[in-house]
Amino acid sequence: MFVLNSLIILLYSLIVILTVLIGVAYFTLVERKILSSIQRRKGPDVVGFLGIMQPLADGLKLFTKETIIPSNADTSLFLFAPIITFVLSLMLWGVVPLSSSMLLSNLPLGILYIFAISSLEVYGVILAGWSSNSRYAFLGSLRTVAQMISYEISIGFIIISIVLLTNSLNLYTIISFQKYIWFFIPLFPIFLMFIISMLAETNRHPFDLPEAESELVSGYNVEYSGMSFALFFLGEYSAMFFMSSFAVILFFGGWFFLLNPFTFIEPFVFGFKVILFIFIFIWARAALPRYRYDQLMRLGWKVFCPITLAWIIFLSSFIVIWL
Repeated sequence: MFVLNSLIILLYSLIVILTVLIGVAYFTLVERKILSSIQRRKGPDVVGFLGIMQPLADGLKLFTKETIIPSNADTSLFLFAPIITFVLSLMLWGVVPLSSSMLLSNLPLGILYIFAISSLEVYGVILAGWSSNSRYAFLGSLRTVAQMISYEISIGFIIISIVLLTNSLNLYTIISFQKYIWFFIPLFPIFLMFIISMLAETNRHPFDLPEAESELVSGYNVEYSGMSFALFFLGEYSAMFFMSSFAVILFFGGWFFLLNPFTFIEPFVFGFKVILFIFIFIWARAALPRYRYDQLMRLGWKVFCPITLAWIIFLSSFIVIWL
């Protein structure tokens, strides 16, 4: 029985990992197609029918390229940093419930697990910048770490408000509380702040200051090439997928839609909601100008942090007095 359960868990893990990797690969194609449509150009349309094989060609190109290690770099840490980022981005999916029956691990403290893993992702970035022995890479990594820490605080306060409402750290329980009303309706102001913080946490436009091409070339990954760069790329896009899924779990009711009369459609409902949030990432990249770094920090520390903290105080007082 133990061997059978282990095989089932291993098989489910492989399915989740392959789904995420294939989703990331074709998300790049969808992103380029949508951006080209907004900018009134064609986009990828040469490799395969309507460019559908372009992600596979890009992956093959990165796989066959030489990994160049700078002469003054710390080789072991330089190669280890992208592996940390990629592995941690996949570990986050272990507690994500894709439906009422598709769940790898139903941890009672799922929120704390996500906090722990997401905070460790900082180490991959800072090690990449430091081990490269490049000023551009090191400055980019410092920017990334400062930005991630700043907006993790506001995201943490927003998640605490959800925990106060549901009295649970379990993701499955949080979704179950939204069977009849999704949390984004009563919590709309902090839902908007979560969306903005989500963009900043994943270093995406308009908050992609660590990769500001006009200043720091390509940020912390400027010295990377080949599969090392591809691992950073996959880790970043996997984090975008995860944050979109996390937003669906916290505010959009997970797999619930019109009480879901059929269980087999739950993963498709969940996936459709995730795609809506993915579109926000793409739209923001096409439509919004980039923030200055001082504006980014001011927004995180002087606007979002006080507002979310005041919201927690108000919500906890309301619960104690009236509920």
